[in-house]
Amino acid sequence: MSVASEEMMALPQHLQPDAMDAWLEKKLDEKLAEREAAKTPSLAIIATKGTLDMAYPPFILGSTATALGWDVSIFFTFYGLELLKKDLNLEVSPLGNPAMPMKMPFGPEWFKAINWNIPNAVQGIVPGFENFATGMMQKTLKNKGVASIAELREMTIEAGGKLVACQMTVDLFGYDIDDFIPEVKDWIGAASFLPTAAKADVSLFV
Repeated sequence: MSVASEEMMALPQHLQPDAMDAWLEKKLDEKLAEREAAKTPSLAIIATKGTLDMAYPPFILGSTATALGWDVSIFFTFYGLELLKKDLNLEVSPLGNPAMPMKMPFGPEWFKAINWNIPNAVQGIVPGFENFATGMMQKTLKNKGVASIAELREMTIEAGGKLVACQMTVDLFGYDIDDFIPEVKDWIGAASFLPTAAKADVSLFV
């Protein structure tokens, strides 16, 4: 029986037609509000990046949402599959990433506050610059008490988040399934994940 039918059966018979319409509309709004309040929110994320800096958004959002009781599904495709590897070897490059602040994680506060705007031409020719930038980023994250990607991933899994891998990308790049963590929920294509994203209350592309 529909909500409308139930409310019609419970209508006070002494009300005039206009009053009945207003009463019914109020009751319907109350019922819909109750259903909305009882619904579990859902989040769908498509993770496409495999760098250290871009690994944080999907796992920060995913772990936070699961902690709040949301139903979370994260679809890892293309370079995002690096985030499901057993051995995480994530790097960061300021090259071509002008918004990335280059700050030193050591020294006095005035020194750590400096933004080192190093030209791309210099970054591109200095051997080991990306390793240096990655080390500085890791040091900064540790100094600020930010959880590692492995820790955030584990938090997401333990709270019930679903980590889903793109089978097409696995085949495309010739990955071995054994390279990935066993907690991967499923190996599917985009056509199988899109209905999940369509039904989600929040859908994000990272």
